Amino acid sequence: MKNVDDLIDSAAELAERGLSKGEIADELNVSRETASWLVERAGGNDTAEAAASTSTADIHVDWSALGRDSTRLRYAASAMADLLAKEGEEVDLTVGIEKAGAPLATAVAGQLDTDLGTYAPAKHQWEEGDIDEHGGGFSRNFAGIRDRDCYVVDDIITSGTTMRESIDAIREQGGEPVACVVLVDKRGFDEIDGVPVYSLVDVVRVDREE
Repeated sequence: MKNVDDLIDSAAELAERGLSKGEIADELNVSRETASWLVERAGGNDTAEAAASTSTADIHVDWSALGRDSTRLRYAASAMADLLAKEGEEVDLTVGIEKAGAPLATAVAGQLDTDLGTYAPAKHQWEEGDIDEHGGGFSRNFAGIRDRDCYVVDDIITSGTTMRESIDAIREQGGEPVACVVLVDKRGFDEIDGVPVYSLVDVVRVDREE
């Protein structure tokens, strides 16, 4: 995807397939607000250029060159695992945040020789309104938290909301998140709720005043 028009078309296609706006945000690696804006533009008559002038800035990240190739994905996961290895001595569980964080977490867990868990965040159910009205959950098909120390893996941090939700959910299960790792951190977090955050790439936006 090269421009806003491509994103609008992709958002329209995903909406037609029945994905919620939260799922569309996850698929396109943008904020929920940006996903909502893209869907609205797809269904309206405004041009992308005119609409973009009134929108809140966001950064789209396309890491499909890694995701569509298992070898490249393993290389990325190896680097992510290396960042996590310095944190914790008794960690035996890696939790991936669905959807895109799950395959990354699978590869990271293999590198670190841990069990694998997955968490589906509330945003996957989000359409409009307060996201706190929805809830996330851990998959029963993978390892349970069971008061264990764990690593948390996702692809992108956009606002930090999903990572914060996942940390809270793990703690509610009695677990202890030791460290988080992502491919790209749009906000440049050092930590979230006391948990260290590592990323392969930090995105820093520079606004210049004329």
